[in-house]
Amino acid sequence: MTALSDRDWRLIRDEPRDGATQMALEEIAARTALEDDVRTVRTYSWEPSTLSLGYRQDADTVDWEFCEREGIDVTRRQTGGGGIYHDRHADISYTIVAPADEVPGNLMDCYELFCEPVLEAFDRMGVGAAFASAEQDAIYQPSCYLRDINPAHDIVAPADASAQAEKISGNAQYRQRDVVIQHGSISYALEPRKHVGVFEADLAESTFTDRVTSIRDERGIGREEAVDAIAGALGDWCDAAESTWRDGELEAARDLADRKFGSDAWVRNREVLEADNQ
Repeated sequence: MTALSDRDWRLIRDEPRDGATQMALEEIAARTALEDDVRTVRTYSWEPSTLSLGYRQDADTVDWEFCEREGIDVTRRQTGGGGIYHDRHADISYTIVAPADEVPGNLMDCYELFCEPVLEAFDRMGVGAAFASAEQDAIYQPSCYLRDINPAHDIVAPADASAQAEKISGNAQYRQRDVVIQHGSISYALEPRKHVGVFEADLAESTFTDRVTSIRDERGIGREEAVDAIAGALGDWCDAAESTWRDGELEAARDLADRKFGSDAWVRNREVLEADNQ
């Protein structure tokens, strides 16, 4: 297989954007990878804070009144799993986008490859994180951070704590137009009240804090330092050039956000509006 660094990659240290646009930009990056032969790695945050539902998650699991009251947006991901509350400050997210024929076809092998820079970032921050070495049963299935912990793609800390390790990053992949897209949520800090509040369930905050840890709890470093470590590890992993979104990509992402990721039809029922129905 051709080395990643032999391809054209760009690193985008993205600015805060609403959840619908952040999800749309992934699909636009997939198009760019195929049509322009440019692959993307990026870091990003969510403004306003956003709950992203897993692809098949029931919208009835959301406490819509809580989200409205707290100013929390809701969107739906293309990937499965449970919902993730992406706090504007407490969550750091990343994306990797590459043509499918350039990466392992086996899902687990691809996870292992694409999580290399994530684990490297933790190492640079002095966080002893690793893929989970032991499964842990689900506490509350609709929540990504409270679902069963899977050694295939869940990253926990401390690395040597086995079944007592706490989740610090969730990662997921999907394939679109012959492109692999992996995105992940990295816990910089904990916001347990909102993490459990976005769900239509009676969950104690301790349910979350007993299961999840964060970069700040593990190492106490600042958020900007953490983002720099993650972006640096992503860029070094594939020898990416610093870049930004093109005007055409942002325009296409806004259109897709309106038709898909920001629409009630998608968020509640996984339905996509046609382009001429805007």
